[in-house]
Amino acid sequence: MSRIVIKDVKKAFDDVVVLNDFNAEFADGEFITLLGPSGCGKTTMLRMLAGFEKPTLGEIFIGDQEVSSTKTFIPPEKRDIGMVFQSYAVWPHMTVFDNVAYPLKMKHLDKNTIKTQVDEVLEIVHLSQYADRIPSQLSGGQQQRVALARALVAKPQLLLLDEPLSNLDAKLRDSMRFEIKEIQKNLGITVVYVTHDQMEAMTMSDRVIVINHGDIQQIGKPTEIYRFPANQFVADFVGKINFIRATSANGELQFKDSPQKIEYDGPLQGDVVVGIRPENMRFVKASGDLKGTLVSKFYLGDVNDCRIDIGGENLRVIAEPKSFDSYQEGDKLQLRVDEFSVFVDTGDTDQMKILT
Repeated sequence: MSRIVIKDVKKAFDDVVVLNDFNAEFADGEFITLLGPSGCGKTTMLRMLAGFEKPTLGEIFIGDQEVSSTKTFIPPEKRDIGMVFQSYAVWPHMTVFDNVAYPLKMKHLDKNTIKTQVDEVLEIVHLSQYADRIPSQLSGGQQQRVALARALVAKPQLLLLDEPLSNLDAKLRDSMRFEIKEIQKNLGITVVYVTHDQMEAMTMSDRVIVINHGDIQQIGKPTEIYRFPANQFVADFVGKINFIRATSANGELQFKDSPQKIEYDGPLQGDVVVGIRPENMRFVKASGDLKGTLVSKFYLGDVNDCRIDIGGENLRVIAEPKSFDSYQEGDKLQLRVDEFSVFVDTGDTDQMKILT
C-alpha cells in the first residue's frame, strides 16, 4: 500500500519559508506531478518525501507509516522508496547490470535473486541487450533508463522523480515521457514527479499540483488544470494564453483597450481579466465573436501561429496549418471564441502577459 498523506507541512530555512501549509493525499498507484517554476518549493517537497529534508511543521505518511513529523523521522533508506535525479548519477566504471544491481547488493541478497530481479527490470526498461555495457557506450536516454531501472529494481512502494528528463534533447524527452508512464502503469507503482515542464505534467499525470511561491495554486486532473485554471498564474503557467482586461456587466465582457466585447453569463461582475487560449479561437466567414486584422502569421508545420489586432489588443491565434495559404497579412478576419476563462482583476501586472 503506497498511499501518501501530507498534512499541514511547512518548510523554512532559517527565516525563509519555502513551503506553506502543504496538504495533499495521493492514492495507491497514482501518478502525481508537482509542477511550478524554479524555486517554488516542489523539489523541497520531494526531498521531504524522500527523507533528505525534515519538515519544519506537519506530518508525512507513506502507506500506514508516519515517516516525518515534529516527533518522528524515518531515514531515507528505511522508507522503501526509489528515486531518480536530474543527473543520471550512474557509475561510469560499472556495467549496466552492476549499476542496476547495486541496491540489491547493499541488501546482501544472494546472487540468483539479484540476477533474477535485475533481468526482470532491464526487460521492463528495454535494456536487456545492454547489460554488459558501461554508461559511456549508451545514449543519454539509455543512461536515464539505467537510473530508472536502479530505482525500480528493489520494488519500492513509492518512486520519486526529480526532473529526470531535463538533460535530454527534445526528441528523447518526448519518447521518455511515454516510456515512463507506460512502465508506471504496468507496475502499478505510486509516482511523484517534479518538473517545471507543463508538457510533461499534462502527458504523464493522473493529477497535477501547481505550486508557486511555496503555495499550492491548484490540484486537479490535467484537463481540469488546463481548461479550468483556478487563477491567472495557473492559466499562464500551463499552456499559452491571451489575457485581456475587461468590465463585466449586463451579460457582456467589454474589453478596456478595445472597442469589442463578448457575451458572458458567469457570476463575476466589475473589473475582470479574460483569458483566451490561442487554440480556442478559429477563423469564420461570418457571425464571429470578434473582428480583427491579421498582423503576422508563422507556419509551424502542424499549426498556423497568428497575431490578430482586434483594435488596441493583439491576440495570438493558433489556426489550422492549411489556413496559412488562405489568409494574408492585412486581411480583415472574424474570430469565433469557443472557450474562455474569467478572473477577478487584482491589478497584478505580472499576470498580464499578453502573448505577442
